[in-house]
Amino acid sequence: MPNTLSIVIITLNEAANLPRTLAGVQGMGEIVIVDSGSTDATLQIARAAGARVFTEPWKGFGAQKNSAINHAAGEWILSLDADEEVSPQLAREIEALVAGQPPYAAYRIPRLNYFLGRPLKHGGYWPDRKLRLFRRGAARFQERPVHETMQSDGPVGQLHGHLIHHCYPTLEEYIDHINRYSTLGAEMLVTSGRAPRSLPSFFWNALVNPAATFVYNYVCRLGFLDGRAGLLQHLNHSAYIHWKFVKAWRLGRRA
Repeated sequence: MPNTLSIVIITLNEAANLPRTLAGVQGMGEIVIVDSGSTDATLQIARAAGARVFTEPWKGFGAQKNSAINHAAGEWILSLDADEEVSPQLAREIEALVAGQPPYAAYRIPRLNYFLGRPLKHGGYWPDRKLRLFRRGAARFQERPVHETMQSDGPVGQLHGHLIHHCYPTLEEYIDHINRYSTLGAEMLVTSGRAPRSLPSFFWNALVNPAATFVYNYVCRLGFLDGRAGLLQHLNHSAYIHWKFVKAWRLGRRA
């Protein structure tokens, strides 16, 4: 019996991104959408594309993605974010892999990130490999509020075709992302006991660490070769680190 594939996606008001994502996987297998309360046309778009749609309360990124995996019926699962697009090369590679006898139970996929409409090919943003394709039961997401990663118990293969990540088409969206994710990251630091408590710790984490990260990624890892988009991305990423530790400092002091 041939292997089957399920494509799983979590959504919340993704009407601007979802048509592109669904077009890239049309015909590859069943599509499973777990939505957490969209008020735009997300659900209509998903159903029009033939997706199986489930509405569930928000549980955090890792738990929500694992819930989508649980709804999948395929022997193989491809987990996507709603702002990711499967390139034609990757689609052909996955279809050929699933149709045969894959040597691994899980695969990492290179991801090309776009910032302000420009691809980031330096500064540590390429190939940005993500474990996204796996045989049922071979991998799960860590159930963290943010920065969830997928883990597999066995060896992991590498695919060559890439995902296209349309992450931040506007600067305003990225600033909103920094604010939301720095708050979640700060809460994780406090919960794990890693929030800065002393003044030297605060100085190191909230000031030295962001500056050193910018120099390392923008200069040492050639992020400057990505032009204006690269400069803004690395500046804003350093700002994210700064605000995450500032917020953790304040939350820790309140606690």
